[in-house]
Amino acid sequence: MPASRTSDERLLSGLGLDRLPHGEARRIRRIDDEMARAFEVLRDVGPAVSFFGASRTPRRHPDYELARSIAAAVGRAGFAVITGGGPGLMEAANRGARDVGAPSVGLQIALPHPQRANRYVDVQVRFDHFFVRKLMFVRYASAFVALPGGLGTLDELFEALTLLETGKIHHFPVILAGSVFWKGLTEWVHERLVLERTISTRSVRLLHVLDDPDDIAAVVTRHHERRAATAHRSSGPRRA
Repeated sequence: MPASRTSDERLLSGLGLDRLPHGEARRIRRIDDEMARAFEVLRDVGPAVSFFGASRTPRRHPDYELARSIAAAVGRAGFAVITGGGPGLMEAANRGARDVGAPSVGLQIALPHPQRANRYVDVQVRFDHFFVRKLMFVRYASAFVALPGGLGTLDELFEALTLLETGKIHHFPVILAGSVFWKGLTEWVHERLVLERTISTRSVRLLHVLDDPDDIAAVVTRHHERRAATAHRSSGPRRA
């Protein structure tokens, strides 16, 4: 078996090239251990906002400053910041959290080309499997902020919307930060998907397109407070 094959590749391969006696049971145990380790490390993180965005954005780019400012704003509002822990806009968001003393979390994935955690990560978890990592992004999130990015950002964005629309998770804000970048996507969603009735208008309302860091922090805070109040009422004493 080539050493360059990743855990996800071995898991998803249909060729059966690495089938060994009891191999699947061992793989399940490794996945279980990976989840348990992540839950243990992240258990005290508290309410958080998960950030997604391009890893290739340079530090002098306006999007880098946007990500840093948004993360600082939500950090001041009392939220931890969770990113993929890498460079580019992930670094910018972790840096914004560090600027204001908010918890700064990096969830790194093992890739064929090694990638170091950025220096602004305070709490780091490394994953072998993408789907375990994606679980953690959702599990601790009070909101998602999608910054300009590529396939990984789009993957996380549409998976979050699918989970919300199907009721698999409680509603939380999904924010597209950088309206100019997202303009083509939002127009396509309205002009193609909604008009051709491949999605409902309710799905579109799950998205917030915002540029101002303080506005984003306010949306996240309002929703978190409403959800906390609802949870408090539902857990209160019941009448006999």
